[in-house]
Amino acid sequence: MAAPTPVAAPAKQRRIAVLTSGGDAPGMNGAVRAVIRMSIHCGCEAYAVHEGYDGLVQGGDYFRQMFWEDVRGWLSRGGTLIGSARCKAFREREGRLKAAKNMVCLLYTSPSPRDRG
Repeated sequence: MAAPTPVAAPAKQRRIAVLTSGGDAPGMNGAVRAVIRMSIHCGCEAYAVHEGYDGLVQGGDYFRQMFWEDVRGWLSRGGTLIGSARCKAFREREGRLKAAKNMVCLLYTSPSPRDRG
């Protein structure tokens, strides 16, 4: 009797998050758009962290899954459409730990597609 062949577990889908920090600069929206679209092209889930480091520390609704059509038209728009903010809390260890926890929660939860809150 032949030994059973192991069944490979499905590959876990990777998630990539992008945020902007500091002041606005030309090309920020194009860079965010490129990250989102290349992530999707490579089979990853793409997320935008709105309001920079402040959004990273706050978590929750500041993390939004992005889809291909969400970044349509971004190349011609100025500023940063996902927001950009520095964060005093992130300068302290407690704030960085909270941000890390939010990122881990993003990794191990499965929001439903188009769940925008």
